[in-house]
Amino acid sequence: MGTMQVAFWVVAMLVVLAVLFDFMNGFHDAANSIATVVSTGVLKPQQAVLFAAFFNVVAVAFFELKVAATIGKGSIDPGIVDHHVIFGALIGAISWNVITWFYGIPSSSSHALIGGLVGAAIAKAGTKGLIMSGIGKTVLFIFVSPLLGFLLGSLLMVLVAWLFRRSSPLRVDNWFRRLQLLSAGLYSLGHGGNDAQKTIGLIWMLLIASGYASTTDHSPPMWVIGACYLAIGMGTMFGGWRIVRTMGQKITKLKPVGGFCAETGGAITLFLATALGVPVSTTHTITGAIVGVGSTQRASSVRWGVAGNIVWAWIFTIPASAFIGGVFYWLSFTVF
Repeated sequence: MGTMQVAFWVVAMLVVLAVLFDFMNGFHDAANSIATVVSTGVLKPQQAVLFAAFFNVVAVAFFELKVAATIGKGSIDPGIVDHHVIFGALIGAISWNVITWFYGIPSSSSHALIGGLVGAAIAKAGTKGLIMSGIGKTVLFIFVSPLLGFLLGSLLMVLVAWLFRRSSPLRVDNWFRRLQLLSAGLYSLGHGGNDAQKTIGLIWMLLIASGYASTTDHSPPMWVIGACYLAIGMGTMFGGWRIVRTMGQKITKLKPVGGFCAETGGAITLFLATALGVPVSTTHTITGAIVGVGSTQRASSVRWGVAGNIVWAWIFTIPASAFIGGVFYWLSFTVF
């Protein structure tokens, strides 16, 4: 990647914009981490956001930066990256997040960022600017992550039902109120580990392109890593309450045992995806797990109309954010 001459204020502005996106990612996706534990009454909302934010931040100590490498070097050709591409990608992702948050739709911040990158890259260099192996892996997990979440959530629910078949409902409820703290912590850990790295990868890409980092560096600067993990944690603390209601109660009614199974199934999926370096959607993952838990009771316990609306939002996320990203790539030439 060749370096470009860019004013320091432009790079600083884009870094701030990227950290703002990371904050919004935590704000938008807070529901994924806390909806089940709030809707089952295990934690109060204020307790839940602090709990989830803590695990979002400490995830920095548990995961390698494989997802950051996929975003930074494996989604679009590093040779075409400039400040206009980064600006278009960020505005595309932020705009879609604001739209879906306003309507209470649990869409994917991860795929909004990928879409913004794709749209800005195509606007600059056409489809040859895309690295199809990286994009393909991300698109594949649009389907794999909710299906895996669904499978794990439902299997765990069946296993728990068999193991506790002779226990009273009150005893089961008391046990899983405690265990749900463990599963919620693991899910928040996976959420922070996967999602914070997406912004790390984007800033890393910008710093390399503008000459503030080297292509020979094996990892981004520590201040980038620290800022992104703190930003997603702060975003989670403020929470996206419109989406909490959709995730926690509109899809299916959850009890602590169901919350535990959904969160554990979702956490396993996120840990696996992060180990593989796939920028997976935490929204898709937990939605699939919640539906899987609900479907083990009876099919009618899942509000399939709500789930269907969520799936349509998933389908539109990458194209919509790509369109916005492409438009703002061109508009950026009037800004700087």
